[in-house]
Amino acid sequence: MRQQPKEYVERSYRSRHLGHGLRYFTVKIEQTDLAIGVDQESYSSDLLAVCRNKILALRSELEGYMKRQTLFKTSFDPVELLPLAPVHVVLMADAARKANVGPMAAVAGTVAQGVGKELQKYVKEVIVENGGDIYLNSSHERVISVFAGESQFSHRLGIKVQPQESPLGICTSSGTVGPSISLGRADAVVIKGEHAALADAVATGAANQVHAPEDVMKAVEYARVIPGVKGVLAIKEDKLAAWGDIELISIN
Repeated sequence: MRQQPKEYVERSYRSRHLGHGLRYFTVKIEQTDLAIGVDQESYSSDLLAVCRNKILALRSELEGYMKRQTLFKTSFDPVELLPLAPVHVVLMADAARKANVGPMAAVAGTVAQGVGKELQKYVKEVIVENGGDIYLNSSHERVISVFAGESQFSHRLGIKVQPQESPLGICTSSGTVGPSISLGRADAVVIKGEHAALADAVATGAANQVHAPEDVMKAVEYARVIPGVKGVLAIKEDKLAAWGDIELISIN
C-alpha cells in the first residue's frame, strides 16, 4: 500500500517565507487557504474583502463548470472543454494540456494567480502562496525557501528571484508532503514558470516521474522541454537536480 504523504496541516513552513517590507495576512474559505504578502505602503484591511470576493468568484466559476463536466474534476489526463468554458477553466485546461496531466493539477496555482492579479489593482507588490504554489510580482529581490519534507535540503536551499522576472509562478509538488494527489514519491519538485497555473501543472507532472533518488533527472528532463517553463528543481532524499534559470542559494 502506498504510504500517504504527511499533511503538515498547520503549514508552519509559512513562518519562513516572510519577505522584507511586506505585510502578511491569511484568507481561508473552505479548502482554499492563502498566505498573502503585500507591500506595507499599500496594505489596508479592505484587501481582505477583495481577496475573499475573488476567491468566492473563482470557486463559483470552477464549481459551476465541474457540474457541467465532471471529467474536468476527476481526470488525470488533459480534457477537451465544453463550449463557453470560463476563463480560469480554460487557463487550467491549457496548462494541463502542456504538462499532460489532469486539469485539477493546476487549480492551486490558478487560484493564487487569480487572487494575485486582482490585488495588483490595489498594491505595488504581491506574493500569494496557496499550499506551496506561489504567484509573485515584486519590485525587489526575493528568496523562496524550499520545503522538501524530511529531505536534508529542506529549508536549507532558497530560490532567488530577481525583480525583472516578475510576474511569475513558483510552484511545488510532492509525493511525501501535503494532501494533494501525486503519482510519484518526490520530496519536492519546484517549477518556475511564466505563470502559476502552468508551473503548478508542470510541477505535478514532474513530481510524478520521481520514485527514487536516482529519478530526479527524469523530472528535469520532463519539465525542461515544456514551453513557458523557466527553471526546475527536483529533490528526493539526498539527491537533487536543477535546470534553467533557477538560482539556488544556501540559507540558514
